[in-house]
Amino acid sequence: MNAVVLAVAVMLVLSLLRIHVVVALLIGALTGGLFAGMSLTDTITVFTEGLSSNAVIALSYALLGSFAVALSRTGLPELMVKSAIRLVSKEGETKRKSLSKVLILFIILMISSFSQNLIPVHIAIIPIFIPPLLHVLNELEIDRRLVATVITFGLITPYMWFPVGFGGIFHEILQTNMKDSGLTIQLDQIPSAMTIPSLGMIVGLGIAFFSYRKPRKYENRKVGTATDEDVIYTKRSIIVAILSVLATLTVQLQTDSMIFGALSGIIVLYFSGQLKLNSSDALLTEGMKMMSYIGFVMIAAAGFAAVMRETGEVETLVKESAALIGNSTALGVLLMLVIGLLVTMGIGSSFSTIPIITTIFVPLSAEIGLSVMATISVIGTAAALGDAGSPASDSTLGPTSGLNVDNQHNHIWDTCVPTFLHYNLPVIAFGFIAAMVL
Repeated sequence: MNAVVLAVAVMLVLSLLRIHVVVALLIGALTGGLFAGMSLTDTITVFTEGLSSNAVIALSYALLGSFAVALSRTGLPELMVKSAIRLVSKEGETKRKSLSKVLILFIILMISSFSQNLIPVHIAIIPIFIPPLLHVLNELEIDRRLVATVITFGLITPYMWFPVGFGGIFHEILQTNMKDSGLTIQLDQIPSAMTIPSLGMIVGLGIAFFSYRKPRKYENRKVGTATDEDVIYTKRSIIVAILSVLATLTVQLQTDSMIFGALSGIIVLYFSGQLKLNSSDALLTEGMKMMSYIGFVMIAAAGFAAVMRETGEVETLVKESAALIGNSTALGVLLMLVIGLLVTMGIGSSFSTIPIITTIFVPLSAEIGLSVMATISVIGTAAALGDAGSPASDSTLGPTSGLNVDNQHNHIWDTCVPTFLHYNLPVIAFGFIAAMVL
């Protein structure tokens, strides 16, 4: 068995058995490294050295969590909650409640999607926006698995399809690596090639609305944001809150740093007097705790990915699969998609998967007779597959960080499994169709 396949399988099985994701990543990395012939010392060394690559991301999320809790003291999230509750104030009216569900989910979908392109802050918006809405979601009895699939759709589909924001980065990485592998393409070809696979995401979202249509009850628990008892918002506090959010977004866009974006928002709250010095230490620590889970998983995922690269077994997996294909176009496309799914499920980043698979996939696509557009579609789809469903992906960790602040949403069974089933399976099908018809 290939060491990468074994490592990913071990990590996923342990995660499904409710072993903590960080522990599952550690054991998976050790298993893969040792099975590939690396010594225990070398495996640990490579894993440890790889941790630093995601340290910046972890600190970014910690500060964003602090900013989210500090922002709650202005009353802005509370105002959002009260405005949303007005939509469901007449709970006896079934039609009104149904329309309210659709409206809330549509708002969450739009905000998630806009965080990828219009205001490219990625998952930074989730700890600010989602926790205050949990009470509304509870009142509407919306299944949080549906909310997780809605958020994940918004985090993935825009970068797959549209060449702006994070999509621009994804498309440029795809173009550059394909050129380095011997196939020159134009950026404007990528959106067209990725249209059919992206439709698979839309189909998956539609199925999720059907799968999780039944009401699901949750307890109304106090979370790490403001409550009616400890915050009274005023016009001034709301203005300060909006200014702090604008400062965070502006600085992040100008510096391309979530760390300094979050810091700027916190500074605005400090100087406005909304964040009191005598209580700031406890509040900011509370926020860091809220996001510490995602930070530790991202750091562990970086170590896991480093070990997988060091084994050299990713290239072996691709070459061995190529040997099985022969001249079968259909089998070749299917194996390429499955390999992309396995790689991304393990390392948790579709952006990082592209350089790993493109070197072999470009000549392989030419060998089995795929057109340029079909090649773009296969490689882009293979990279994006696994972003939904991977325990180590920020596209699943982000939704969990917002939905589990009251400990009623399991990362694996309520985010990873639903998003894996509803997105990866349709995207494989639509990616296969795209390769056959383009």
